[in-house]
Amino acid sequence: MKDLIRTHAGLLFAGVATFVMMGAGQSLYGPALPAFSRLFAVSLAEAGVLVSAHWVGCFVGVGFMYLKGAHVTPRHALAMMAAGAAIVATLASWWVTIAGAAVFGAGYGMSTAVFNPRVLRAFGTYGPSMLSMLNATFGVGAIAAPLIFVAIGSDPRWSFGLTAALAVLVWLFAGPAGRAGAVPQGEVRAFRPHWGIMAFGLVAIALEACLIGLGPSALIRAGIAEATAAELLSGFFVVFLLARVGLVLVAHRVAPFLLYTVAIAATAVLALGAIFVSPAAFFVAIGAPAGLYFPGFYVTASGKMGEDLRVPPTIIASGLIGGISGPLILAPVMERMGPLGFFWILAGVTLVLSVAAVMSLRKMRV
Repeated sequence: MKDLIRTHAGLLFAGVATFVMMGAGQSLYGPALPAFSRLFAVSLAEAGVLVSAHWVGCFVGVGFMYLKGAHVTPRHALAMMAAGAAIVATLASWWVTIAGAAVFGAGYGMSTAVFNPRVLRAFGTYGPSMLSMLNATFGVGAIAAPLIFVAIGSDPRWSFGLTAALAVLVWLFAGPAGRAGAVPQGEVRAFRPHWGIMAFGLVAIALEACLIGLGPSALIRAGIAEATAAELLSGFFVVFLLARVGLVLVAHRVAPFLLYTVAIAATAVLALGAIFVSPAAFFVAIGAPAGLYFPGFYVTASGKMGEDLRVPPTIIASGLIGGISGPLILAPVMERMGPLGFFWILAGVTLVLSVAAVMSLRKMRV
């Protein structure tokens, strides 16, 4: 394992730094939505379009990877993220800000499709554990960003400007990562789309997008102050990070779809806790199962669908459909429901999904 880490040190550095920055950028949308709402005189539901614009951009970036992935390097993805965050930071107009979120999202999607398969391939049998470690570092940025956002006066200009600067800094040192794990080694299994696991991924990433993008707004509707809601989102990501760090130790020993099933069922239980006990405490606790959605889904899908270069973008695209549609559907529905409507919807969806996942455990073995 130590030899593998030394061999692929450039890939790990660039991947970890990029995922920290990705976590910072994505987690800023939630606490920043009220600020965008005030700055551009739009409703909170309309401000939620920024979250969906981010995911639409992700989808476009992943689609580009499907067509031209063999020619895309980490530096290309980082340049897109730097440009998108810088555009948002200008606050030039509402539509320019939406465009910036989409450009940032395109780089985000490209990075996900560049780094995840490279790390999974480069580390062989330890690939699932290293994939979990890589995605765990997402939580570091996601924890820090809402706290920094509050510390600098809840100003989107400074927060997204710092994100752009971080992307440029990572770009400067990301050259060696372009050479590691770029293509599969040996015989490549045929491209086999698996609609079942992609459907499970779609719903899981929709849940993750709503928790991150709309969670702070849901907490505010439940009577929690804006600054406190941003701090609770950081708490959510602390737990999210701890769950993924713990997964590094066991991911190569646990069936990935079993991991997915347990995470969804735990979310259902914790969502009920948010309704009947404390939305603040249980929202933070939901960070633990939320941190397991993507690793369980991605590793299962990779095992089912083969090593063709089109597989990673296809897997990620299925999740992004959920990431795009989830906030768009939930934001206006949440506006019409009571103060705990977000958590009622979360509990209902995850209970149904848990039953479907348990019934599919045998079919999803890899």
